[in-house]
Amino acid sequence: MQSNSLQLNTNKTELLWCTTVRRLHQLPRSAFRVGSADIIPTTALRDLGIYIDADLSMRSRVQWTVASCFAILGQLRSIQRSVPLSVFQTLVVALVLTRLDYGNATLSGLPAYLLNRLQHG
Repeated sequence: MQSNSLQLNTNKTELLWCTTVRRLHQLPRSAFRVGSADIIPTTALRDLGIYIDADLSMRSRVQWTVASCFAILGQLRSIQRSVPLSVFQTLVVALVLTRLDYGNATLSGLPAYLLNRLQHG
């Protein structure tokens, strides 16, 4: 990184241990020294807009996606009567369906209860 004049932004640096739920308690919880900053391990982090859990269950991703879609639908409801139906449908596709579709390859092999959560809210 130094040879390319790049610097680590310690304010945006996160550490995630990936393990099974049964072994999560065995991981160290103490901070790691990176440069001049201490980085504390977290149970979930966001990378390129996709939340990843320490046990790779994708529960955080599903929870965030459902919450953000409902928030957008709530905002759209307030303008539903003010715009034509075709405009409203375009807004739903542009604002809601794109959030559901983004990074959906990471949801491959998801348990049925999480898929149902995405499909039914």
